[in-house]
Amino acid sequence: MNDVQGITFTSEMTVELVKQAASDADVIWAARVSTKGEQSLADVNGDPERSAGLINFLMRDRHGTPFEHSSMTFYVRAPIFVFREFMRHRTFSYNEESGRYRRLDPVFYVPGPDRKLVQTGKPGAYEFSEGSPEQHALARETVEAACRQSYAAYLEMLDAGIAREVARTVLPVGLYSSMYATCNARALMNFLSLRVKDPAATFPSFPQREIEMVAEQMEAIWAGLMPLTHAAFERNGRVCP
Repeated sequence: MNDVQGITFTSEMTVELVKQAASDADVIWAARVSTKGEQSLADVNGDPERSAGLINFLMRDRHGTPFEHSSMTFYVRAPIFVFREFMRHRTFSYNEESGRYRRLDPVFYVPGPDRKLVQTGKPGAYEFSEGSPEQHALARETVEAACRQSYAAYLEMLDAGIAREVARTVLPVGLYSSMYATCNARALMNFLSLRVKDPAATFPSFPQREIEMVAEQMEAIWAGLMPLTHAAFERNGRVCP
């Protein structure tokens, strides 16, 4: 079996903004067409600061469609198990790298030292607590050993001429993949309301930490693009309109 060289273990998540057409002004002109018709076009390049109250009203009273007139495309690199949770959000559009067409890189997730390891309680009513140094060492050593073995098996099959789409079956969901994820502000707020734990949220959420790490980076980028909308989202309990 192959001796794997250059294998990488990490707990880092990568999020980059690839392109965007997203501003607070987008919310305003989209909303005002209902009362101003064609004259709302004058608001396309207007100063959104003068209409912060309108954005808050729309958020508070859950008039959601004006928040759909924006677009953000993110590049995300994360473990496959994170992407499987992403796919629950069907208002996003996705394109992911394919193990059918390229040899997959040996980059694997391993829990970082800050990752809480011990689950206490039953599903729907459980908490996580810090693991002991022994538990952290065991988790890292076990994950690394399993990933090394699975990637060596993957390479062995490729070297034997077995198709990539078959050889990849031995790889774990801790393997890193990459994708583009495109959404509008309303879809992103729905995602954030479920994938970020916030004590000020009207409805509590308990996301898996790894997808929360991605969501936190996406939220920071979005807050820079649409600060008034983000502030209204927080002011109104992080409820998707």
